[in-house]
Amino acid sequence: MGNHNKQQNVLIIGAGLCGALLALRLGQRGYNVTVYEMRPDLRKVDIAAGRSINLAFSDRGNKAMKLVGIEDKVKALCIPMNGRMLHDINGNTMMSNYSGRDHEYINSISRGGLNALLLDEAEKHKNVKIHFNKKCESVDFEKTTAFFKDTLSNKEFIEDADTIFATDGAGSAMRKSYFLSRKFLFSFSQDYLTHGYKELSILPDENGGYKTYKNALHIWPRGDFMVIALPNLDSSFTVTLFLSYDEGTYNFNNLTTPEIVTEFFQKEFPDALELMPNLVDDFFENPTAPLGTVKCSPWHYKGNTLLMGDAAHAIVPFYGQGMNASFEDVVELDAILDTYEGNWETVFTEYQKTRKKDTDAIADLAIDNFHEMKDHVANPIFQEKRKIEMMLEKEFPNDYSSKYSLVTFNEQIGYREAMLKGRAQDKAILNMLADGSISVTDESKAILNKVIRATQAILEDDNIAGL
Repeated sequence: MGNHNKQQNVLIIGAGLCGALLALRLGQRGYNVTVYEMRPDLRKVDIAAGRSINLAFSDRGNKAMKLVGIEDKVKALCIPMNGRMLHDINGNTMMSNYSGRDHEYINSISRGGLNALLLDEAEKHKNVKIHFNKKCESVDFEKTTAFFKDTLSNKEFIEDADTIFATDGAGSAMRKSYFLSRKFLFSFSQDYLTHGYKELSILPDENGGYKTYKNALHIWPRGDFMVIALPNLDSSFTVTLFLSYDEGTYNFNNLTTPEIVTEFFQKEFPDALELMPNLVDDFFENPTAPLGTVKCSPWHYKGNTLLMGDAAHAIVPFYGQGMNASFEDVVELDAILDTYEGNWETVFTEYQKTRKKDTDAIADLAIDNFHEMKDHVANPIFQEKRKIEMMLEKEFPNDYSSKYSLVTFNEQIGYREAMLKGRAQDKAILNMLADGSISVTDESKAILNKVIRATQAILEDDNIAGL
């Protein structure tokens, strides 16, 4: 690494998961890094900020933890979830593993715990400084300066840097500056689901233990809406209700009294309600928030500024890949720095070229998975498909991976490749189950061969069609 980097002053806007990891990595690479975060230091004050308390952490995210050398420290914060525990309306449960391979599972991790660890690790570097309560109002990307307001004193000030990275989330101030400036052709889309979400909780039992099975992602799928629950280290579960704002018998707009909320849960989620005496309090204390996808282009302005993480590509949470995708951004950027360090414009251009197709793919997959989780997981043909896929993964661990496995556990391939191959496989299996050319009772090697052949044919057709 040439000496030119040591003089480089990098400014990062936002010290969330992506910003903190980026600060740590650029600090390790020898840059002078300054980070400004609008919130208070989460290590000193307790802020949930209305965002999910725990998140799904998996292989793509872990690749980044290996890169910065903190894999073991992160592992200590993780609770393995081996599969989905499905709860039907009568309270019967069925465990559906994520993979037929025992070493493949996802983890529940505390957002605050992980963010704090990343901040601590970043601050070990003398060349990294993190400042809190500093809100970015706008960015002048031509001058490479950012305009801030101190949220405690209301003082306004301008920061100058050689390069600015915006990791300031889905409501990014820098992205707004790109959009409003009209200095270059900037494309931007923000699409909301008709559903919103609300966080609830299952508290520990009277002995401080877990009230329901710990090592699973619990799902109560109900067709048009659902509840999910992820475990926390303190034996509680963070529960999320995903529900339409205005459609259906029960929706966020008409769940206005304790009686209606309780009736809704009694009718649809009776076994969850038993674990949640605190339901009504949580429901009326916690906000209802929308779920949206942000796509935009370009992510950078010359070599001056770059959007990363949710600021560039916010997605809905249904593939458990939002944080993992943002962490993988840092891994991808780092690999490009290995080749083009010293020329930010080339670094940013190459980064967007390799990365955007993959973040577009995971955005689309996450919306697909929304429908899968609330609806299809309870569908018999879908359950047959899962059985076949689990069996193929178990018996032919090197020859078959489901779409879920390709996306979640095969971190060496990009999201787009995982999506194309995974979708083709799904189509192949569902088609063959529907027309009776395969069934769960067939000999496994014969199924494998048919699935591989049919998948290949679909991929070739898609290729010819230019998909």
